[in-house]
Amino acid sequence: MFIDSVELTIKAGTGGDGIVAFRREKYVPLGGPAGGSGGRGGHVIFVGDEGLTTLLDLRYQKEIRGLVGENGMSKGKHGKDADDTLVRVPVGSMVFDASGQLLADITKEGQVALIAKGGRGGRGNIAFATTKYPAPELAEKGEPGEIISLNIELKLLADVGLVGLPSVGKSTIISVISAAKPKIADYPFTTLRPNLGVVQVRDHSFVVADMPGLIEGASQGAGLGIQFLRHIERTKVLVHVLDASTQDSIKHDYALIREELGLFNPDLLTRPELIVINKADLILDEERPLIQAMFDQPVHFISAVTNTGLQPVLDEVLMTIQSVPKVVVQDGIKEYTFVAPVDSFEIHLGNDNVYEVRGAQVERLLLMTDFGKDLAVKRFAKQLRSLGIDEALRAKGLQSGDTVRILTYEFEYQD
Repeated sequence: MFIDSVELTIKAGTGGDGIVAFRREKYVPLGGPAGGSGGRGGHVIFVGDEGLTTLLDLRYQKEIRGLVGENGMSKGKHGKDADDTLVRVPVGSMVFDASGQLLADITKEGQVALIAKGGRGGRGNIAFATTKYPAPELAEKGEPGEIISLNIELKLLADVGLVGLPSVGKSTIISVISAAKPKIADYPFTTLRPNLGVVQVRDHSFVVADMPGLIEGASQGAGLGIQFLRHIERTKVLVHVLDASTQDSIKHDYALIREELGLFNPDLLTRPELIVINKADLILDEERPLIQAMFDQPVHFISAVTNTGLQPVLDEVLMTIQSVPKVVVQDGIKEYTFVAPVDSFEIHLGNDNVYEVRGAQVERLLLMTDFGKDLAVKRFAKQLRSLGIDEALRAKGLQSGDTVRILTYEFEYQD
C-alpha cells in the first residue's frame, strides 16, 4: 500500500525524577544531602532511509513516545539519560507541525532531524543545598518532554516525471525502460500510486516516476491528481506523454496538463520538458508532421508497446538532466537554542466558580513539583507569586477559601 501522508503525535520522553536522600555512613555524623538528579528523557529523532518508499509504517501509529529518563539515586548518583527514539522515514519526507511550519525535510540517506526534545531530569536535593538550607528535603520531578502534532508528507525524489491524462501509456513506458512492474490496463485510473523506475542509459542512470493520470480540475482535487501532484515538485525534467490516437485533442490535452501543473505550483511550468507522442504505431507517417506543427518545440514519436523510438527519447532526457543545474534542497531542521520561558498565563472563572489557570510555564512547574514534600509545595507557591499569578487571581476577585485549578490539580487559596 502506498501511503504518502500521515498525521501523528510525538511525545518526547519525560526526564527522570530527582530524589531526596542523605548520607548514611557510620562515621559521618550529620551527613549532608546525597540525592542524585534524574536523567534526560529521550528525544524523538527522524532518520532518512532509502529502503522505505512509503509512510505505511507510520499509518497506524497515532502516537510515538520517547523513553523516560532514569530516576536519580542515593549516594549522589545521577540517573542515566534515556536512549533516543529513532523513527525511520523515507527519503523525501517533509515534516510539518500543526501550524504548517516545516520542521524537517529529509532528503538524504541517514539524515537525522531532532523533532521533539526530551525533558531534562529533575534535580535531586544535592542541587538545592545552600548555606541557609544545608540539608533540604527538596527535589524536582522530571520535566515533561515536548508534545508535537505532526503532518508528514512524502514527496518522491525522481529525476524525471511522466505526466499526462489517464490511459496515455505512462505505465507501459516505465515498464519498458526500467525494471518497474506497474499494473497496466486500458481503463482510466489503472495506476493508483506513483511508480518509480531506474533507467540505465550507457554508463548513466536516472530515476523516472510514473504519475497517476491527471484530469481537468486535478489541482482543486478532481480525480486522483491532487494526491500525487506533490511528487512532481522535485523532478528535474517533465515528460508530457500524449496519445497519438486522439489527434483532435492532443494540443488541448497538453495545454490542460500544463494548466493544472501551473495552478498547483507555477514553478513547475519553468521545468525543462519533453513532449512524447505515444502509440505512434496507430497513425500514418504523413500524420506526424501535422502533429509536430501543433507545437513550437520538437516532439518525439514512440510506441511503448512495440518498443520503438524510445532510445532517442532516453538520450534526450539524459542530456537534459545533465544540463539542469543541481538543485540544492535546503534541509529544514528544527534547531534548538535556549529561549527564556515566556511567563504568560490565562485565568478563567468557570461555571463551577473555580479559577482555572492555564499557561505552559506554570503547567511545567506544576508537573515538576513533588507535592508530597512540604518544602516543594512552598517552593511552588513562591514560583506562582514570582510569575504574578497570585496578584492576577486577586484582581479577578479571588478570595480566601476559593478553589484554583491548574491542569487536573485543585488548590484551596489561603490569603
